[in-house]
Amino acid sequence: MELSQSVLAALRDLGPGSLYRSFGTGRGGPPRITVGVGDSVQVTIFESAAGGLFIPNDAGARPGNFIQIPAQTVDQAGYISVPYAGAVPAKGRSLPEIQADIERRLANRAIEPQAVVALTNQTSSQVTVIGQVGSPNKININPAGDRILDVISKASGIADAGYETFVSLQRGRRKETIYFLNLLSNSQENIYVAPGDVIYVFQQKRAFTAFGASGQSGQFKFEQEHLPLADAVGKAGGLLDNRADPGQVLLYRIEHRELLERMNVDLSAFPRGQRAIPTIFRANFRDPSSFFVAKSFMMQDRDTIYVTNSDSVELFKFLDLVTGISGAVANVTSDVVTTRNAERVLRR
Repeated sequence: MELSQSVLAALRDLGPGSLYRSFGTGRGGPPRITVGVGDSVQVTIFESAAGGLFIPNDAGARPGNFIQIPAQTVDQAGYISVPYAGAVPAKGRSLPEIQADIERRLANRAIEPQAVVALTNQTSSQVTVIGQVGSPNKININPAGDRILDVISKASGIADAGYETFVSLQRGRRKETIYFLNLLSNSQENIYVAPGDVIYVFQQKRAFTAFGASGQSGQFKFEQEHLPLADAVGKAGGLLDNRADPGQVLLYRIEHRELLERMNVDLSAFPRGQRAIPTIFRANFRDPSSFFVAKSFMMQDRDTIYVTNSDSVELFKFLDLVTGISGAVANVTSDVVTTRNAERVLRR
């Protein structure tokens, strides 16, 4: 695929590794936070007048017309116990839903009962943040919703340079990894976390490989936030004047199918279920405008650059091969003549 401005436009729009495409699509807001097994709740019940179920007639010395039930933990079956209301289901319910159920159960026993349920200890709605952060920990999710960067901040932030940091989110059996600076720069990628999520922050020095008719061959570290293709070629020693074909600088990488479809690439050779497609980009440095494209085409981790040999180099290789074969034939003929002459001398 030829590098062009249209390719750059698509690459800017869709980058490698996307939390939004994997987990965020279709979610209009934060996940619904409910009470779960292991959470501790405290129930307070109000009555409108004394002489009811909880407030006796001689309650003049009381500070108010309510009773506070000691905090209790939601049991393994998902219930809490409220006097005269019995076992009240709590697992999978919101606090207002639990309150309404308690009020309904006490309606015929207490005087206009009103219930207030508060979480005193939350363990079921947590996310785990591990890896290279300041304080790895389990973090409670705010009922209003927390995003990826919120919980990383609560874990005291990342411990290493942003341009060498990646963030991996595991939700159930699904897992996706994103470059930290992409997460930082694209608000769409900063999705809401859900109970049970595991966020792993790790450092990985990004690198690319270069070989062929470049000044140097091997693996090279990025060591910076953004590395354009033109700078990467320079890092690898540039193009060898006596070998390289400037019109055939190739870059190999694995691209997302969605991105290639947006560029109208024919993908009929690949199964519909294959999301990662091997892709080759070609930069023609014989065209001066390609330099400007190459300055905006950003390298990705594990990219491979291959600088092809020019046609003249391949021609010289062929001529060397022909010369070598001709020389070998000439040497054999000479050896035959020498052997024959020596034989004649011995016969005399």
